[in-house]
Amino acid sequence: MAPSPAARADLARITIAPLFALAGIAHLARPDILAARMPPAVPMPGLVIALTGLAELAGAVGLFVPRTRALAGTLLALYAVCVYPVNITHAVQDLSTGTGLGWAYHYPRLFAQPFICWWALAAGAVRLGRHRTL
Repeated sequence: MAPSPAARADLARITIAPLFALAGIAHLARPDILAARMPPAVPMPGLVIALTGLAELAGAVGLFVPRTRALAGTLLALYAVCVYPVNITHAVQDLSTGTGLGWAYHYPRLFAQPFICWWALAAGAVRLGRHRTL
């Protein structure tokens, strides 16, 4: 028997929230590492890194509050879309210089982004494509 939608959302929540929380802590604890990856067009990278770290932490917590769960899942999915250019910049920098993490790291990371968006939406129990007719 397949797990219920609530059980699937619980599983998504308990697996993705710690990842966002750890990423948020990393943003706040080591902004210097992340600053080097920021695209040049991003103003005040230190402030952006701190705010994104706080957003990741707030989203991780929000997934466990029933009242904010759907909003947190939606915003974390949108966040994953918004940081994708930074992931691309990081990959280009590493791969063009040959001094970075290489394809073994960047290939899965770049292609996992849509899955991360889906995972955040699943954790928030967000249902897409369900429309009521009038």
